[in-house]
Amino acid sequence: MQNYILIVEDDNDINQMLAELLSLNGYHTVQAFSGTEALLHVKISPPAAVILDLMLPGLSGEEVLARIKEESPRTAVLVASAKEDRDTRICLLRAGADDYLVKPFDTGELLARLEAVLRRSTGWAGQDMPVEEKQEDSGISRMRGAQQGKTLRYKDIIMYPEDFSVFVGEEALSLTRREYLILALLMGNPGKVFTKSNIYESVWNEEFLGEENAVNVHISNIRQKLTRLHPGETYIQTVWGIGFKMK
Repeated sequence: MQNYILIVEDDNDINQMLAELLSLNGYHTVQAFSGTEALLHVKISPPAAVILDLMLPGLSGEEVLARIKEESPRTAVLVASAKEDRDTRICLLRAGADDYLVKPFDTGELLARLEAVLRRSTGWAGQDMPVEEKQEDSGISRMRGAQQGKTLRYKDIIMYPEDFSVFVGEEALSLTRREYLILALLMGNPGKVFTKSNIYESVWNEEFLGEENAVNVHISNIRQKLTRLHPGETYIQTVWGIGFKMK
């Protein structure tokens, strides 16, 4: 992953404004004006983060988001769109967007949200500094501390913590950052039942305040992705009234 911000915006004036704003604040940027162009950059050299418009020529922003998360799960995606309805925001966040900003937006808020998604996803806060030289997000830091160099295996799932890759048999499994951390938590302790509170506080690094739906949605997404690769196998068991464990 490279330390640059990919701006995906077909409006030339807005694209240029964003590039100048980020440059003035110490970020290295690359500009793309269509979804196809954006995906080419991601494939060649995945960025640290993407600022993504939804109304693009050709491929829609929703399609681009899905492809980015498939190609580079650790790349943070900040959606910036004029679409402000609640259903659109929820759908995109569930599809893997790391944050959502409604146009027209305040530039100070954009910078704050960008820094936040970078800090959560990679531990990087800009200024062309390599990830390893910055303080890591504590959720990933704890995970690495416990499992650094340790390949996790359960049934036909293999997780490689050194590059955050996951395989089911011979097939690569594309996970978002939080999906990866949840699966690593469960696989690292296959005989243990984790409550929703355990999972939330370990992965979100926040106090659990009844955020059951957030955990349920991520568990459901992991199950669906695993089922697509191995339809006949069950990996995550719900322990009713308690939580989840590897089955």
